[in-house]
Amino acid sequence: MKIVILDGAGANPGDISWAPFEKLGEVTAYDYTSKEQVIERASDAEICITNKTVFDRVTLEKLPKLKYIGVLATGFNVVDLECCRKLGITVTNVPEYATCATAQMTIALLLELACLPGRHSSDVMDGGWCRSPQFSYFLAPLTELMGKNMLVFGFGKIGRRVAAIASALGMNVSAVPHHPDGTEGTVDGYRIPYTTLDEGIKTADVISVHCPLTPETKDLINKERLSSMKNGAFLINCARGPVIDEKAVREALDSGKLGGYGADVVSIEPMLPDNPLLGAPNCVITPHIAWAPKETRIRLIDMAADNLAAFLKGSPVNVVN
Repeated sequence: MKIVILDGAGANPGDISWAPFEKLGEVTAYDYTSKEQVIERASDAEICITNKTVFDRVTLEKLPKLKYIGVLATGFNVVDLECCRKLGITVTNVPEYATCATAQMTIALLLELACLPGRHSSDVMDGGWCRSPQFSYFLAPLTELMGKNMLVFGFGKIGRRVAAIASALGMNVSAVPHHPDGTEGTVDGYRIPYTTLDEGIKTADVISVHCPLTPETKDLINKERLSSMKNGAFLINCARGPVIDEKAVREALDSGKLGGYGADVVSIEPMLPDNPLLGAPNCVITPHIAWAPKETRIRLIDMAADNLAAFLKGSPVNVVN
């Protein structure tokens, strides 16, 4: 069984092993595959593993041996699922492998906006503390999160984990579930009342977004909703970039309406030089790394290999088509 991994460097830049796949067949792993290289590299493969390498209809129709595509991620929009159905190609993804890591990054971004450790550390390393006449100094107002209101939009596993951590910090957390069942939920013993986005956003000191990107959620946080937020509120996005209207966020940061924006995603990745958030005040952006702790990536590869093993046994799991 020939297994081709087309863009392995994202999940495995060399610090972990492909052994779980190597137990299942003959593995050829490429760090990166351009659009022009896909057909050549996958032409003899029955199994292809992809993270962001695109399988569109034109490509799929030129790969007659292909029987299985394993997406090394939760999102699977890089594969033409309808075409795969017609061609009899099974497509799987890896759900929920990065729940804890994504929640961890969400809180890290929030703490950076509230406590500014990165900004102060950079100033200290530049000699700022050595020049200070006082034993302590701060470059901008700091925020204590105890008693602040957090609104979690999207109350799946990541949103629930964020809600639990924020509750443990003493925040008053409410949530907007996709399909509310009752008027409240509980996480780790904490009571989480449900609300609507347009109601919750009015009183929230922090809004944290955890929803998939759909036509309904594109530009979910737009100019109108930003205008209804409390002055100085924080906005966190560890979902998908286009859920946020980045131009409107930049305007809200420049005006001071928005107290801070923290994100691990942007609308187009890699980030473009003309992205309106570049250089924005009170803005912290990381390059889509919430999923990237070593422990999380090992889990990703193990689960993706388990998906393939189940397919080879005739009982596929996590099928998305």
